[in-house]
Amino acid sequence: MKTTLIVGASSGIGYALAQNLINNNQSVISLSRNKPDLENIEHYSYDVLSNEQLPQISQQIDGIVYCPGSINLKPFRTLKHQDFITELELNVLGAIKILQAYSSNLVQSKNASVVFFSTVAVQTGMPFHSSVAVSKGALEGLTRALAAEFAPKIRVNCIAPSLTQTPLAGKLINTTEKLEAGANRHPLKRIGTASDIANAAEFLLSEKASWVTGQVIHIDGGMSTLKI
Repeated sequence: MKTTLIVGASSGIGYALAQNLINNNQSVISLSRNKPDLENIEHYSYDVLSNEQLPQISQQIDGIVYCPGSINLKPFRTLKHQDFITELELNVLGAIKILQAYSSNLVQSKNASVVFFSTVAVQTGMPFHSSVAVSKGALEGLTRALAAEFAPKIRVNCIAPSLTQTPLAGKLINTTEKLEAGANRHPLKRIGTASDIANAAEFLLSEKASWVTGQVIHIDGGMSTLKI
């Protein structure tokens, strides 16, 4: 049975992915502040922004998925130095901390895989996205660097979604008007769902993606590449 560590499995994409894996008889370890409302999941309470020691996990881990993120949309002139530091700590340094803690568990696997999450706003410039684009851009760089360093033992990939219907994006889609406007910005005329992104992550964790590493894969309704 494969085991996947999901950081941030209590809601949104992480929750949908945990559901998928459990439904396919895989083992899931959750690392988040709140316990996911799921059966058959091993949970450790942890805040990635804290300085607390990470839980000890001795067993083999076949996949690590780092889901924490932020949508801090502000004009550049109003952003403080600390805004950029906080986003880097959450999106990049947190991921580094997790991988450094559990890479020895990953190398025990014959098909180890790491999945990060970026944003369409790294490739496609969007106003008010400077702080999140800085941190997620760094995460894309980390993806490629680690994919090279960890090859051929561990695969490392990144998914770059566009607007997705999750609690994190709640303020951007909390009215019918906002939801319709968000949908109409995408060539496929809808925003993403947690399942859309979770399905892609599940693929990257699987043997079906055994020849995929160092990639930033856009699951974004065509936002990054199409203009119609």
